Amino acid sequence: MAKLIYGMNQSLDGYVDHLKFSPGPALFRHWIEHVRDLTGSVYGRRMYEIMRYWDEDDPEWDAERRDFAAAWRRLPKWVVSRSWKSVGPNATLVEDDLEAVVRGLKAQLAGEITVSGPDLAQSLTNLGLIDEYRLYLHPVVLGRGKPFFAGPRPPLRLVTSELFGEDVIRLTYVPA
Repeated sequence: MAKLIYGMNQSLDGYVDHLKFSPGPALFRHWIEHVRDLTGSVYGRRMYEIMRYWDEDDPEWDAERRDFAAAWRRLPKWVVSRSWKSVGPNATLVEDDLEAVVRGLKAQLAGEITVSGPDLAQSLTNLGLIDEYRLYLHPVVLGRGKPFFAGPRPPLRLVTSELFGEDVIRLTYVPA
């Protein structure tokens, strides 16, 4: 049975914004390995739009960015959207019955499946489907934006923490 994990980079005040801060070298290497090891990823429409950046090669990329792009392209993806009619390579559109689709993925697959997008994560939290929350805290205060938790924070229990580089800490929680 697969484990469903919601994890994202966030500011100290709880906001996610991939344009306001980015991972340093140690954390970026972690993300490359993490994506390589995943069974798949379930994306909300807005996060998938952002991540589609990795579908097209950029001649300016260094070796690590090319490695991340290759890992991301190989990763099976399920994109949740009621407005889209198609998605990109190695992706499946999920238009309805999110709960049945995700329960089916968890039952049929092994390993880790990530959830990408705060609104989608909130829906899956409300359904009791998220097994683990990984908060990657960056030493940045944004003051506004999209919160990591799109609704009330579920009761959580801290299970581990890990430092990446000199300034990012990952806190890993499970439902309490």
